[in-house]
Amino acid sequence: MKIKNIITLLIIAAVVALLVWIKIKKNEEAAAKIAVPVTVGQAVMVTGYVASLQTIDNKIQATGSILANEEVQLQCETAGKIVGLYLKEGSKVKKGDLLVKINDSDLQANLKKAESAVKLDEDNEFREKKLLDIKGISQGEYDAAVNVLNGAKADVELAKAQIAKTEIKAPFDGTIGLKSVSEGSYISNTTIVANLEELDPVKIDFSIPEKYMNQVRAGDEIIFTIAGSSQKYKGSIYAIEPRIDIASRTLQIRAKASNKDNTLLSGAFASIELVLQHLENVIMVPTQCIIPGLKNQKVFVSRNGIAQSQLVETGIRNDISIEITKGLMPGDTIITTGMLQLRDGMPIRIISTEKIK
Repeated sequence: MKIKNIITLLIIAAVVALLVWIKIKKNEEAAAKIAVPVTVGQAVMVTGYVASLQTIDNKIQATGSILANEEVQLQCETAGKIVGLYLKEGSKVKKGDLLVKINDSDLQANLKKAESAVKLDEDNEFREKKLLDIKGISQGEYDAAVNVLNGAKADVELAKAQIAKTEIKAPFDGTIGLKSVSEGSYISNTTIVANLEELDPVKIDFSIPEKYMNQVRAGDEIIFTIAGSSQKYKGSIYAIEPRIDIASRTLQIRAKASNKDNTLLSGAFASIELVLQHLENVIMVPTQCIIPGLKNQKVFVSRNGIAQSQLVETGIRNDISIEITKGLMPGDTIITTGMLQLRDGMPIRIISTEKIK
């Protein structure tokens, strides 16, 4: 019985050992495929990229917010009961349109009283002028009559100014937001009746790192998108803050964009692309070509089927490519795979040529 158990255990152990050996063998084969480039004879199979002169844009990404071109909270300058509410939520208004009227019956009465006084004082000044012409009164008496008339006219202007404070008129063309009062409500001079916003054009506020401050100018174009939409919008920088923000070490920038279809709303999040330079005749290569060193960078190029290392200097980069400012010429074939296994003088065979998309 014991011998049968031992035999069973030995069979199980052998099966387990066989499975482990198969697993190890597969791992070794997979590792070999990754670590060692495929070769035909003595030539290493690689892919390449042919360098050529290109035209590119040096651009940076930023985030910002959409702002109304003009925005105001509608508030009355005086307290009182609303007797006229002429605004409609979400409607467009023109500059100068009457939006809210406060009860001004007492002020209207004061205005009529002041206007009556002006009429009376004008008649008195007229009579005094006639008497002065015939030397019937002194110049001082006439001047006193003129002073009284001017005071009465000032009272009329004061009454009109007080009446004007009972009205809210649109300060610019725009769109009314949600109102917070109704006709008949009593409001104070701190009550916000509604918001008024001009949304065509809109402003775009964003910031960039201070190292780019000398590469941005008023008039530069931006391209941006908003959350929830893939549509691209264009704008133009028109103002740059003349100082660096100490807390964030960024430069604040403001642009404007047309919004004729009203798809851009104030407060929306914006993803912004800013073109810093338009570069022509530059050599761009895939970023994976670059082999970094302690003090320099290099690439491998194909010279008559032989791999040769070439020191290079780099410039701007994006997600998939990097500029070569020195070390390569148009027409050079740069090796893009298996670079870490290559050595100078190693024979290679290029099986395909990549292109930067």
